[in-house]
Amino acid sequence: MVRDLFLAGLLAVKGYVATHVLTCLVPAFLLAGAMVTFVDRELVLHYLGRKAGRIRSYSLAAGGSFLIAACSCTVIPVAGGLYYAGAGISAAFILLWVAPSANILSLVYTGNVLGAGIVASRVVASLAMAFLVGIAMELAFEKGAPEAEDRPQKKSASPVIPGKALVLIVLILLSLLLPNYLITNRPYPYKVAVWLFCTVVMGGYAWWKIPPEKIRDWGRETWWFVRIIFPLLLIGVFLVGIVGRLLPEEWIREWLGGNSIRASFLATLIGAVTYFATMTEAPFVHTLMGLGMGKGPALALLLTGPGVSLPNWLAIARVFGLKKALVYIPVIIVSGTFAGWFFGNFVL
Repeated sequence: MVRDLFLAGLLAVKGYVATHVLTCLVPAFLLAGAMVTFVDRELVLHYLGRKAGRIRSYSLAAGGSFLIAACSCTVIPVAGGLYYAGAGISAAFILLWVAPSANILSLVYTGNVLGAGIVASRVVASLAMAFLVGIAMELAFEKGAPEAEDRPQKKSASPVIPGKALVLIVLILLSLLLPNYLITNRPYPYKVAVWLFCTVVMGGYAWWKIPPEKIRDWGRETWWFVRIIFPLLLIGVFLVGIVGRLLPEEWIREWLGGNSIRASFLATLIGAVTYFATMTEAPFVHTLMGLGMGKGPALALLLTGPGVSLPNWLAIARVFGLKKALVYIPVIIVSGTFAGWFFGNFVL
């Protein structure tokens, strides 16, 4: 029995490495490193203060959070630093939600494993839930939020992403998207060929246009993502292979099959108390769907699995206070349940 479980885990890792590392993970890590290196974070933070306006600050907090690849616990220091530096409570908690639930790495991998429909639904649901979180936290706590210091705001005509870096990021995006979404009905070597061509073009442009010190910074930031995330991915995929072997298909079909409120609520609860490293939720959900899980509960688990966890509950209460945790967590559970039910019945 132990041998069979071990082999199931190894087979899951083998399939994952063979079909996802080159055309999916490599450009995704390069993209994440480029965003950290080339995005002007001071200009971004400038627009997240309490006086920035709800629509602008909510939208920028949610949009910017897509570029932060972090798990539910590792994003807490980032959100806490943002909050105590003077950003609104809404912007901080929107980042706290969107960064783990729908960051660029997890979205790309989800699309590669589960398809574009699930990705689109995950993006829309994450944004809708982000605005609900922002409104709930603002109504409950904005009067007690710390005021930003009255200091001159940064005035700069410089763009958030410089022009040359923006072209580089677009080329990285092409190396990420074209192999996985243009080449859909061809054998995997065709995807590798498209990826290789795009990567050579991207590398040539970087060597030609980007200063060497910036390339070194880009490499260092990319390696940080690889070092932190990739080992967890391999462990997660190995465990997913074991779970897929252990779970009885009848139980999955009975409790998580279909798109009922009960199934979505149960999937949300499973996600809300279980810790998922970012991107490990996609193979786990893929395995459960193969055993009979409905698309609505699958979306609910994709949202809450990386977005909240039991350690996350405790850390939020520690950093932001118990009252904020007692508002934030129920909002996520209720809205995640409704999102799974709605998308499962009317969209997916």
